[in-house]
Amino acid sequence: MHAPLTADARVVIVGASLACLTAAETLRTSGFTGTITVLGDEPYLPYDRPPLSKQVLTGVADTTTTQLPHAEDLDVDWHLGQAATSLDTDAKQVLLQNGERVGYDRLLIATGRRSRPWPVTAEAALDGVFVLRTADDAAAIRERLTDATRRVLVIGGGLTGGEIASSCSSLRIPVTVVDRGPAPMAKLFGTAIGEMMRALHDEHDVDLRTGTGVTAMLGDDGGRLTAAQLTDGSTIDVDVAVVAIGALPNNEWLAGSGVTSDGEGVLCDAAQHALSADGQPVLDVFVAGDIARHPNPLAGPGVWTSEHWGAAVGQAETAAWNMARGTDTPHQEVPVFWTTQFGQVLKAAGEPAIADTAQITQGSLGARSAVVTFGRDGRLVAAVAVNQSKWLPYYLAQIKAGAAFPLEDPTVDPAADTRLSAAR
Repeated sequence: MHAPLTADARVVIVGASLACLTAAETLRTSGFTGTITVLGDEPYLPYDRPPLSKQVLTGVADTTTTQLPHAEDLDVDWHLGQAATSLDTDAKQVLLQNGERVGYDRLLIATGRRSRPWPVTAEAALDGVFVLRTADDAAAIRERLTDATRRVLVIGGGLTGGEIASSCSSLRIPVTVVDRGPAPMAKLFGTAIGEMMRALHDEHDVDLRTGTGVTAMLGDDGGRLTAAQLTDGSTIDVDVAVVAIGALPNNEWLAGSGVTSDGEGVLCDAAQHALSADGQPVLDVFVAGDIARHPNPLAGPGVWTSEHWGAAVGQAETAAWNMARGTDTPHQEVPVFWTTQFGQVLKAAGEPAIADTAQITQGSLGARSAVVTFGRDGRLVAAVAVNQSKWLPYYLAQIKAGAAFPLEDPTVDPAADTRLSAAR
């Protein structure tokens, strides 16, 4: 427990993100009337990232239309376009790259993650090699997706990679996806859903290469990308490559602050308090969003990162509530996230990536109308609805209730393939 925020208190949020905006709104609705200052390294107000790989790449929307809405009376002091470079928890100050020091009474760390770059610096610098994380990234890639584009190479077959491939396909731009795994999104959703996605790639003329990596990206004398060499021995001509091989936490600025980080993010407790080196909560510093390394009751002991929309919202709400009221209420929300690829909607609740087995409980993946449930240590931890979003609230409630796995429930479709097998 710690003291509630007073009317003259100063809250600083580092990271102009979905978590940032959610926290600011929660602080205001909880009755906090003091100062809220947001420090963001990008020059933009918080914007919606999911459309970047879909509507923005296809030209349905542009980056000026993805700003997240917020109340006109939110009363936030926005400091944008200046990255935080260090944190002094003794003086309760954040140092910005322009030398400015911003003091706080409570701090929320919501700096998120950045795309993992292509590891060969000279190849990453080729004109035509991109990552996709920010609005500027999306705008730059969109500019290259024209009728003159010979082929796009997508390195990585996860959520982002699949959405990029789907967008290129809808624009009738030839695209190759290279992924080291056995099937698209298999690491997250398992091989059964992965094989369904493989069929979709094939039907939409995507050149999918699984179990394959890139050994080199080649450029011409002008520094423009021209081709890529693959581990299967082939060389493909490409003029655009998008690297979608994961993300890195934006936590370097916390070095020496006393706030504990590891290679995946900033450690926190269930109340979203940052942790010190001795594992104790830093009561005036909170963490939310993609950068948070938090306890996860679904996963058992240890700390976990949930890079999902619903997790960012839930963590930010918990952090802001505890910040305002001086409470230590734990974050217990089950994250919900989704992807749309090749006209199919996959919506998930929970953490399918932590599962050790799975069960098809509704419909058929062959018909692309199904629910796959996921278990860990005999407990339901996730469900993925394939074009069956209406079922997700039911399974979300079952996850929250700690239902046993495999499910033995009258709602389980007797016609479904309920075998516990390659679904994981």
